[in-house]
Amino acid sequence: MIGMLKGRVEALGADELVLDVHGVGYLVGAGARTLARLEPGQDIVLQIETHVREDAFKLFGFIDDIERAWFVHLQNIQGVGAKAAFAILDTVPVSEIANAAALGDKSTFARAKGVGPKLAARITTELKDKAPPTGRSFSIGLPVHGGAEDVAASSQASRSMDSVAREDALSALTNLGYNESAARQAVAAALRDLGDEAPLGDVIRLSLKELAP
Repeated sequence: MIGMLKGRVEALGADELVLDVHGVGYLVGAGARTLARLEPGQDIVLQIETHVREDAFKLFGFIDDIERAWFVHLQNIQGVGAKAAFAILDTVPVSEIANAAALGDKSTFARAKGVGPKLAARITTELKDKAPPTGRSFSIGLPVHGGAEDVAASSQASRSMDSVAREDALSALTNLGYNESAARQAVAAALRDLGDEAPLGDVIRLSLKELAP
């Protein structure tokens, strides 16, 4: 499998590019948002998602790994293939996807080309109670925040529901770009109102309301 390519943009197409890596031209599918940031002759590092089928071997490229992670995450939903995932990512910034899902805003997804009302509703429902994906940079087993208390908590075999909800909601909010300190306060307030066993989606939604200006 190919996870990353570093090379020079040889050519750009409507939905793909050719990346020259030491004289080998890789044909890489990409969304309009990514292609708009590239130009021929540009040196670039692309995060790659490899799809292997019986009749095809396809590479999909992304400048930011979190976009690649969302590309994969969206395709876990029935009816969302690569084309629809790209359409969503081209229409909705990754910083807004989890927010829209948590708030049940299906109209955000319906703006994407080829995503009808029924599919938009399904996307919203299925993403609602799931934590946003994280890029590969968070997959090496190191604590995200690195504090001594976080390390101790993560090493416990069994954690309380309050701890699980708190950490997952905090991760979701910081991935959306919120300040960690403010996010912690918002999550704490949400858990006080909802209780320790509240669904993650409800905790994130109430936390976002707490953080709203």
